[in-house]
Amino acid sequence: MQYSQEASVSEIWKPNVTVAAIVEREGRLLLVEEQTEEGLRFNQPAGHLEPAESLLEATVRETLEETGYLVRPRRLVGIYRWPHVAKERVYLRFAFFAEVCAHEPQRALDAGIVRAVWLDEAELAEARPRFRSPLVARCIEDYRAGASYGLEILRDLI
Repeated sequence: MQYSQEASVSEIWKPNVTVAAIVEREGRLLLVEEQTEEGLRFNQPAGHLEPAESLLEATVRETLEETGYLVRPRRLVGIYRWPHVAKERVYLRFAFFAEVCAHEPQRALDAGIVRAVWLDEAELAEARPRFRSPLVARCIEDYRAGASYGLEILRDLI
């Protein structure tokens, strides 16, 4: 199967494992506004899995670094594969519902992050054209639809 005339799955297959946190408070979801090659975009707090790091540890770290919020992952929302043909990359995203444990409002955010923001349904709809990837909308849709898997599904064999 080809994703475009220029690239097939085998040509771009080197998955980049990423995590994302879906955090809700009073009906609002936590997103980050970040500077990208395409301009300012919205994303869940998300990032790459680092060596010797569990998926849950990565979720906590990325959320803290990008938003200043310390979270506790509670449920797996989904696992998503998205080929970014223009970048010749395939992303494998693990999205987790997480609860806020603490906030460090004075914490410096990662480079490129403009701000962390809590958006309600209307604001999410308005921001949708500036979502960083189709992963953002799909994770929100699945979360809102009740997609939920226990964390016991994860196994680290280290």
